[in-house]
Amino acid sequence: MKLACLILILSASSPVVVRSEELLPSWNKNGTREAIITFVEKVAKEGSPDFVPVRDRIAVFDNDGCLWAEQPVYFQAIYIFDRIKALAPQHPEWKEKEPFASVLKGDLKSALAGGEHALLEMAMATHAGLTTDEFNEAVRDWLSSARHPKTGRPFTEMVYQPMLELLDYLRANGFKTFIVSGGGIDFLRLFAEDVYGVPPHQVVGSSVKAKYELRDGRPVLVKIPELDFIDDKEGKPVGIHQHIGQRPLMAFGNSDGDFQMLEWTTAGTGPRFGLLVHHTDADREWAYDRESHVGRLSRGLDEAAQRGWIVVDMKEDWKTIFPAE
Repeated sequence: MKLACLILILSASSPVVVRSEELLPSWNKNGTREAIITFVEKVAKEGSPDFVPVRDRIAVFDNDGCLWAEQPVYFQAIYIFDRIKALAPQHPEWKEKEPFASVLKGDLKSALAGGEHALLEMAMATHAGLTTDEFNEAVRDWLSSARHPKTGRPFTEMVYQPMLELLDYLRANGFKTFIVSGGGIDFLRLFAEDVYGVPPHQVVGSSVKAKYELRDGRPVLVKIPELDFIDDKEGKPVGIHQHIGQRPLMAFGNSDGDFQMLEWTTAGTGPRFGLLVHHTDADREWAYDRESHVGRLSRGLDEAAQRGWIVVDMKEDWKTIFPAE
């Protein structure tokens, strides 16, 4: 097989940039794939007028709908619903109290009618009082046994193969990759490294507060039912500033909740890159955008072209969606 490979040795302290027909193999060879490769090569090639030092090669990724699926509802929400059902015998008041009552009746649409506030209320109620170790154990147990309601696959296999390849490709070219998600930071940190190759300290997310305690003479951190930070919309650039400390070079999202993250990233000086994943494949995944109850994408579609952002057409741009079983 002919490989049109070009290997550029940058320096002893810089990574090797490899150009090949086999780059991003799950991406169709069209303008979207080429735009990604062209940008990475121009910022990673020493001597290029757009060269960016390794220390400044930061790429941020949303999680839900960008790195893994988010239908029929956010996967962490499914975990929270399962926790409500498991804890219900200890909370008889939930039978009459919304949104818990709707969860117990199986009416998830009504349970989520209160939007972000309702989901946060449920998260705080089901997480409060747990030590961080207890929370970690509960989530790991759930991830090991829970299955997606449509595909029957473990949730950690509902990840996008093209995006896994993109993460690897960027890291091979000197980028440090971060997850910047509206999901819970502690939830994400439990699987991000195994699934995405992103270590816990490179995960930014929403959080509830915790306090330090001694239990039986042992120091622990305990989750308390108070909101700490919401890493969504305008919160994403704030979270990036607080956790990363510099403006990213590249940003990847899929919804209007990522708009400000892409706006903040691409407003920087020098070469910048923004990309939105548009869910257009009803056969292999789901098709949704402006009217979706999760991952709503409207403003991003309207303004992407004028802002120079790439919009991935999942149906046209991706050869495959999920990793092979």
